[in-house]
Amino acid sequence: MKACLLALALAVSSARAGSWPIPDWQVDPVSVDWQAVDSYAFPERSASQRNGIRSDALLIIRDGRILHERYVAPTTASTAHLTWSVSKSVLATVLGVAQGEGRFQLHDPVARFYPPMQAHPDVRLADLLHWASGLAWQEDYEYAPVKSSVVAMLYTRGRNDMAGYTAAQRATQKPGQQFLYSSGDSNILAAALRGMLAADAYAEYPWQALFTPLGIDSAVWERDASGTFVGSSYLYLKARDLARIGLLMQREGRWRERQVLPASWVSFNRTPFSQARPTPGQANPGGHWWLNLPLAGSGLPWPDAPADTYAALGHWGQALYILPRHRLVIVRYGDDRDGSYSHNELLKRVLAALPKEGA
Repeated sequence: MKACLLALALAVSSARAGSWPIPDWQVDPVSVDWQAVDSYAFPERSASQRNGIRSDALLIIRDGRILHERYVAPTTASTAHLTWSVSKSVLATVLGVAQGEGRFQLHDPVARFYPPMQAHPDVRLADLLHWASGLAWQEDYEYAPVKSSVVAMLYTRGRNDMAGYTAAQRATQKPGQQFLYSSGDSNILAAALRGMLAADAYAEYPWQALFTPLGIDSAVWERDASGTFVGSSYLYLKARDLARIGLLMQREGRWRERQVLPASWVSFNRTPFSQARPTPGQANPGGHWWLNLPLAGSGLPWPDAPADTYAALGHWGQALYILPRHRLVIVRYGDDRDGSYSHNELLKRVLAALPKEGA
């Protein structure tokens, strides 16, 4: 009798916690009208059209089960899509595993793990995770390519050693005092991770620490000529695999019975960096993730989404949204070029389409 009651209790607990994609995602049988969502995310487009909203994939998951999934050719469920700056948040997740293994603390100076940063001895790992190194940087791509630090780092004089290029920049602020979005900060983090590991462990560490435990089989992460992962930009993942990372975060770092990430690390990722200045309509920085939490004197960046919503965001419309209150994970891949896509509008339509709790 006791055994039966225990089995029932475990079944109820599992049902409340939701499913796990073992080995793959289950599909939720609930019927939802996605017309308003799809009409926004997937307007008609031609192959030559470069303006407007151009979604490649949309994947909506609740309680660990797929509610909605749609792709536009040539992207399919099997396509490892370029995530652009979503890579930064995945890098932060890999670093969270390393922190849980005792390899570093947030207050550690970066130079302890990456010697070229000895020129900037006061920069801590927490400063890089807040994009607040204080190093000079210009993040523009299309609009100021001649003066762009990120273009130089990724494509011209910095491409062979991206972290080294960034570490050689002059300091313009004290570290930790001002938010300045910088792909260079992220690549120094990728180099610092290398310094935390044995020489032969770095190349496989993202797989050993994160991808393999979560069942991710599509990851491709490019490295620069120095052998450092391009943590800022060049991770490729299937939408379903990126969603696994979202589910890990939504469940406070737990994957089935294992605590892959310390819950304290997830809390750090979701804590706003108080030195940032709010920009209307744009999410606020946390620990290498983007938050819907308001900063002082501002409202919600995405007013139609819950305040606890957070995301990994990338160039040309890549996004991984996590809505803990609604137990939702949403992946959106895109090829937007003109800034017309709205995170808030998509989230508003998804939430409006879902049946209310208990319905």
